[in-house]
Amino acid sequence: MPVTGRTALLAALGSLPVGILEPSWTGILAVNAPLALACACDFALAAPVRRLLLTRSGDTSVRLGESADVQLTVTNPTGRPLRAELRDAWPPSSWQPGTEVAASRQRLDVPSGERRRLTTRLRPTRRGDHQADRVTIRSRGPLGLFTRQSSHKVPWTLRVLPPFASRKHLPSKLARLRELDGRTSVLIRGQGTEFDSLREYVPGDDTRSIDWRATARQSSVAVRTWRPERDRHILLVLDTGRTSAGRVGDAPRLDASMDASLLLGALASRAGDRVDLLAYDRRVRALVQGKAAGDVLPSLVNALATLEPELVETDARGLTATALRTAPRSSLIVLLTSLEAAPIEEGLLPVLSRLTQRHTVLVASVADPHITKMAKARGTTEAVYDAAAAAQAQAERRRTAEQLSRHGVTVVDATPDDLAPALADAYLSLKAAGRL
Repeated sequence: MPVTGRTALLAALGSLPVGILEPSWTGILAVNAPLALACACDFALAAPVRRLLLTRSGDTSVRLGESADVQLTVTNPTGRPLRAELRDAWPPSSWQPGTEVAASRQRLDVPSGERRRLTTRLRPTRRGDHQADRVTIRSRGPLGLFTRQSSHKVPWTLRVLPPFASRKHLPSKLARLRELDGRTSVLIRGQGTEFDSLREYVPGDDTRSIDWRATARQSSVAVRTWRPERDRHILLVLDTGRTSAGRVGDAPRLDASMDASLLLGALASRAGDRVDLLAYDRRVRALVQGKAAGDVLPSLVNALATLEPELVETDARGLTATALRTAPRSSLIVLLTSLEAAPIEEGLLPVLSRLTQRHTVLVASVADPHITKMAKARGTTEAVYDAAAAAQAQAERRRTAEQLSRHGVTVVDATPDDLAPALADAYLSLKAAGRL
């Protein structure tokens, strides 16, 4: 039952004549008794807040960086009009810094027996599930001297999805995929291709592509055409161990890996391939399997929304065993991890042969653009030392990438902005070469 500022002001103004004309208990009682009676009446006339009915509706998901609207409906079943201030509490990361107070507080007037709908606009700054906290309502009486206050639990969950900034590259990659399908349809059969159609022979075609049975059934020579094999299996493996928590620019490495996974997943599903996802460090953090082409991207986005790096060393043997169980037949395994020498040499390399024996393996890693900038620095002694340290770091990454390449692994090492398109290009190159 908070006292308002108006009550305090009236009490202060009433104390002035008491102090000047009648500085006694009688004077204090003469001023405060009517004020106390007015406060009691005001409290009695204020609408009770515990009997209010509150429900929510609105958005349940939003991409990071975009706005979501959650509606709160307040129903007043009491016999008194409701004049109130309302605070809709959410986690601090549900708003841009500095906007929480203005966005979460609203004034409310609800006549007896009616309802009003308020909209809370959220603009989250972090991925994951954001749970609504309490709704606090402070009901004022008609004089504005005394209030009733109570809090209500009105559950609601807003899932903040990855931003998928690389989706701007999808049209160009799909155009290249269509070009690839058209170009390879005239090639001879090779590994990773499948029968496409028959057409009439033209001079210059490889005679090995002639279909003699089809030729015998018609009056012209028929040749087979081939296209990159479809319905291949792509397994995206995200390393969520401690190396994925390292920040590159303003975001962890894991965020760039997730963005690249979404672009590759969307592209591969459009190409007719089956896409699965595995996120692992010492246990499975996320798993998407057996989704239809139209459900792949929404399933990946949902699975990645709540994924966070874990500050533990990744168990390479466990990751390999889980990947082999998830991809039982020949597949393309895309491992998004770090190219730091120690984790690769001590963790991945000893078990890499188990993957490469049965699958095509592609390793993608996020490079730090600040290292490239440091390597070009000159002019001062400090800059030269920075450049030497950066050059050493780049040389170690190149050696690690060469070690992986000697085991038959395709390596993509790119900055956060370039990783997604570079990984998509590597996938298309493998497809064009018939290695899928």
